[in-house]
Amino acid sequence: MVSRKDANKARLKRHIRVRAKISGTAERPRLCVYRSNANISAQIIDDVKGITLVSASTLEKAFEGIGSNKAAAKKIGLMIAERAKEKGITDVVFDRGGYLYHGRVSELADGAREGGLKF
Repeated sequence: MVSRKDANKARLKRHIRVRAKISGTAERPRLCVYRSNANISAQIIDDVKGITLVSASTLEKAFEGIGSNKAAAKKIGLMIAERAKEKGITDVVFDRGGYLYHGRVSELADGAREGGLKF
């Protein structure tokens, strides 16, 4: 019998390895991405204080459309950038959450850049 590796367990190991090197501060908070099969969400986190400053997700009532495609990821990137501007955040550290920088994750990053975030 062939046993299949747990993809989420491997992603969490990669995420822990990345988080050992990346940390968000008050001057430059961390833009963290979470991607599931059906939705995508992003948070801007100050790791020093341990608080979420801004968040955006396809699960919100303000979001319209399908949450599991590249267009949705780009909209979430633009939404988080707009909300970050309102809070006065311009520079962030991008945390891809152990996911490959490809597809929906890269579209979210592109949307955030278009919205005015620098990373």
